[in-house]
Amino acid sequence: MSTIESIQARIEALQAKADALIAKQSESALEKIHELMSRHSLTVSDIEKYSRSGKKAGRAKSARKPGTVAYQDPKTGATWSGRGRAPAWIANAKDRSKFAVGAGTAQGKAKTKAKTRVTAKRKRKGQPRGPQPALYRDPESGATWSGRGRAPAWLASAEDRTPFLIA
Repeated sequence: MSTIESIQARIEALQAKADALIAKQSESALEKIHELMSRHSLTVSDIEKYSRSGKKAGRAKSARKPGTVAYQDPKTGATWSGRGRAPAWIANAKDRSKFAVGAGTAQGKAKTKAKTRVTAKRKRKGQPRGPQPALYRDPESGATWSGRGRAPAWLASAEDRTPFLIA
């Protein structure tokens, strides 16, 4: 049976071997780094600048896929890729081509026109989407209700809702 002292001695010996392997590996990595730095005429300050800025110096931004369109709000500079839910600044625009920026703008204009034609033909059934104008107003508190969903307490208790209608 092994004693605690013998197990601890083995642990120390294995730890010494592990430290030696780590030192050997790090030495070879440092040699590679030094070789790359001398080959490309880089200094430590170049590496520090690179790591502080978070940008990859000397590399161009990745190119967009052909046919994709980016949109930019001319007022705020906010952008949208054209995928997913449209932001408020472009959601109600009839012609999105004036917001189009970058590669593939001609294709983007054609796609936008085709989409507006399709949506113009198709009518939605049921409740309209999004916020609706207020139909009822409480004269005391000024609170409003659009008529959608559950009626608020100030209107639900009223027998006649006509005095609350907004003219």
